[in-house]
Amino acid sequence: MTKPRFWDETAAGVSLAVKAQPGAKRVSIGPVLDAAPAPGWPPARLKVAVAAPPEDGKANAAIIAALAKWLGVKPSTITLTTGQTSREKRFLVTPPVKLPTL
Repeated sequence: MTKPRFWDETAAGVSLAVKAQPGAKRVSIGPVLDAAPAPGWPPARLKVAVAAPPEDGKANAAIIAALAKWLGVKPSTITLTTGQTSREKRFLVTPPVKLPTL
């Protein structure tokens, strides 16, 4: 059985569906959560935990930094597209990248 995908490949890049956990004790990426939060989302989300608090965009910046390190890209190649104030977020990575295995 294949794992549910938390990403979509688009013409602009790779769109990642993320479940944010701000205020965590440590930074971690994974596991893949296999339930879509709403219609139109990929069938899974990647859990990303960061220590930054959910205020003034600090957690969003920390998630971008964690994703950039995990993907081996510059943070400037990752854009938050939806979910500025929600724990359910989508990020666009441009140009498209090969995702590491979890």
